[in-house]
Amino acid sequence: MIDYDDEARNYDASRGGEPRALAAAGAVELLLPQGPCSILDIACGTGIVTRRLLSSERVVVGVDRSPGMLSLAGKRVPGGVVRGDAMRLPIASNGVDAVVIVWLLHLLPDPASVLAEASRVLRPGGVLITTVDKDDAYFVEDSDIAQVTAELRHQYAPRVPDSSARVLGWAAERGLRLAGRTVFPGTGQGRSPRRWREVIAAGHIPWCSRATEGQVTGVCRRLAELPDQDTARPDPLYQLIALKA
Repeated sequence: MIDYDDEARNYDASRGGEPRALAAAGAVELLLPQGPCSILDIACGTGIVTRRLLSSERVVVGVDRSPGMLSLAGKRVPGGVVRGDAMRLPIASNGVDAVVIVWLLHLLPDPASVLAEASRVLRPGGVLITTVDKDDAYFVEDSDIAQVTAELRHQYAPRVPDSSARVLGWAAERGLRLAGRTVFPGTGQGRSPRRWREVIAAGHIPWCSRATEGQVTGVCRRLAELPDQDTARPDPLYQLIALKA
């Protein structure tokens, strides 16, 4: 797991910065309830998205377990952040109208406990908004990187924690229905073949962490053989779904 206290200072710059945050918040806006409402942003990080959800009609609270992240979020959302674990939220049951979870589920071995906590704090009729299928966001199917990585990704795809099928299955079992879906671009986050090899070597790619050493070595070799090693491929296209309680 990434040390987010250590990452906090450079987190935004390394992950699309303000353009990505603007796109993410705009997509969340499309799925939020209309009119006055209270919103809980789980794993709010630096608050770069959280602050864009604020309005005169909304009460927005961000929660994160990283003090380093919260030190930055507190400057962006003064008085609106709290330290807490996503699996034990410091929020009363039936306490908020909307829960937002952006770029968290893909980091968890099993997202069920976090989703259950999100559902617990949601009022009847409220909406749970979360990113899904994060790893797939980078792969335009006709791109050379998508082709090089396809076999390994597809072999291990059923095991990814944030697959939309898995999240929707969990929701259906608990009486939550799909109420909306949208996408947004990770502006400036398209990776070059060389960058893909670096990210894989750092252990940040879930399907590579589940593959054998030989499989990973083979993919990296094929990535190294691609042309334009330092040319970024298309930006990722992230998916958001809304689940209605």
